Amino acid sequence: MFCQLRSVCLVLSLCLASMPALAGDQKPLWEFGLGVGAVSFPDYRGSDERQTYLLPTPYVVYRGEFLRSDRKGLRGVFFDSERLELNLSLSGSVPVDSDGNKARRGMPDLRPTVEFGPSLDLTLWHSDDGRRSLDLRLPVRWAVRVGGKPRDVGLVFSPRLNLDLFDPAGFEGWKLGLLAGPIFTDRRNNAYYYDVAPEYATADRPAYASAGGYAGSQFVVALSKRFPRFWLGFFSRYDSLGGAAFADSPLVQSRHMWAAGVAISWIIGESATLVDDAE
Repeated sequence: MFCQLRSVCLVLSLCLASMPALAGDQKPLWEFGLGVGAVSFPDYRGSDERQTYLLPTPYVVYRGEFLRSDRKGLRGVFFDSERLELNLSLSGSVPVDSDGNKARRGMPDLRPTVEFGPSLDLTLWHSDDGRRSLDLRLPVRWAVRVGGKPRDVGLVFSPRLNLDLFDPAGFEGWKLGLLAGPIFTDRRNNAYYYDVAPEYATADRPAYASAGGYAGSQFVVALSKRFPRFWLGFFSRYDSLGGAAFADSPLVQSRHMWAAGVAISWIIGESATLVDDAE
């Protein structure tokens, strides 16, 4: 259970860390805070059962030359120009207790995964004042099962358009991020989540072998504001599995899913060293 909560906390932090921040200002090299958050999400993409957690939420921003934790999440920057960045992209998934999920009952549990790989990010447009920007992000990540013997669980490619808006509709200090795009996964990744081996087949859950390919689309809305002594953030995510390569799996109980989270973190400390915020 402790491992599960740590994984949920990581996912919430990554989702809420992906908020936009105003470019061009001098800001502390690092900021740290701690607070509380609530998140609700499906057991896995395609599940009609969900989990809701109330848990501690860290707020971490680091604006280093190579390692950064900012509006794009935790990443390493290999190349950075005015229009193009090559980053290290990180993501992950939370564990699922199969005995607590009707579709998976009697099957092995889903252990948490860690995803990492390069992301080529291209700025397609930005306003003269830097308060509006449109990016194309092209992350390719390798997924590894953790929480036991590590296991390769395939590749994920999720090209996406990201629109950042500052002071949306005149709400001063608020930052709005809109993200949308398809997801493509290989056979190994889909097999981990959606295959049903013959020994786990039942009358209501026939054996199934996944193929790789299109894995649905994802839409994210994120809103945040950095107050003098605390930070407040919200996100909502919608997933559609219509046309997905694994849509006929008996483990897919819903082709439309949403997740949402809210967090508040009080700023505990920040660096006295200021750096240019080149986001």
